[in-house]
Amino acid sequence: MLERRAFLTSALRGAGALLVLPAAGCDVREFARVRGATQRISIATGQVGGTYYILGGAIAHLVTSHVANVSATAEVTAATVDNLKLLGAGQVDLAFAMGSTLADAYDGTRSFRTIGRIPVRALAVLYVQPMHLVTFARHGITRVADLLGRVVSTGAPGSGTEDVAVEMLRAAGLDPDRDVRRERLGPTQSVDALRDGKIAAFFMGSAAPAPALMDLGGAAGREMRLLPSAELLPVLHARFGAEQYPLHTIPAGTYPGQNADLPTVGGPSILVVDEAMAEPLAYEITRALFEHREQLAAIHPVARELTPERAVAGSPIPYHPGAIEYYRERGVWPS
Repeated sequence: MLERRAFLTSALRGAGALLVLPAAGCDVREFARVRGATQRISIATGQVGGTYYILGGAIAHLVTSHVANVSATAEVTAATVDNLKLLGAGQVDLAFAMGSTLADAYDGTRSFRTIGRIPVRALAVLYVQPMHLVTFARHGITRVADLLGRVVSTGAPGSGTEDVAVEMLRAAGLDPDRDVRRERLGPTQSVDALRDGKIAAFFMGSAAPAPALMDLGGAAGREMRLLPSAELLPVLHARFGAEQYPLHTIPAGTYPGQNADLPTVGGPSILVVDEAMAEPLAYEITRALFEHREQLAAIHPVARELTPERAVAGSPIPYHPGAIEYYRERGVWPS
């Protein structure tokens, strides 16, 4: 709030306007509307080429186009963990987050133990994504437990993929620090490392189909294999609850050579904001997501899963009051 007031101060002085700042607790967005100033907000997404980055760029364009006097930009990040830390530090206004890591941020546990709880609220569950576990058939790996003694990428530091991969290894009875040789690579780097023989498998949290995987196989000795992981769900549910780790099935034919449905560990991908965001702004952003959903789906097909009914199911943290107001108007908020 103070940063936004400082921005307005600078903007109005530059325009030669009479400066009259709103009283504490006043809606800065409404003040900006009256004065004709533009409120600038940023969205923490993920790495270039990933679902979060692609969809985040589309949401930034949608907000800029359809929310009055607001200009949004998408920021490249390491994804979930970093996104939530940036949000807690007041460096971004919205963020993408995986449900399991989001619960940790809200409670101040695991990756957030040293910095404490993040004051975060949900706007919408955007979609449920599977955790891809990718290898080549020649490595002889058929389940998570077969990763024992292998070189495995568990995702980039600061990503939700890494957090979930570590818990999946533990659920399979493996110690992530002793039973596998961990590399911490992003999606593109993981694909290259597998292709070059530097790792035997990698984890990747992504909406399916993930573009990075579409041409991974195809050459001699490079028959791509996606591993099922649903067998881990009972252990994960006992530890964390079913909401954080839902079952997600990748339909047969999603990837080349995938001839059967693939049951995997899933995770809700949620658009979140600081709990201090003004209610009218949270309402308008939420409304824009659904009124202009076709614009998002034109950029990434996973946006077709976005409906008000699905958006209110699966968040491990409370929703922002502005979002709740919208869902109540649509008649989907649980009574």
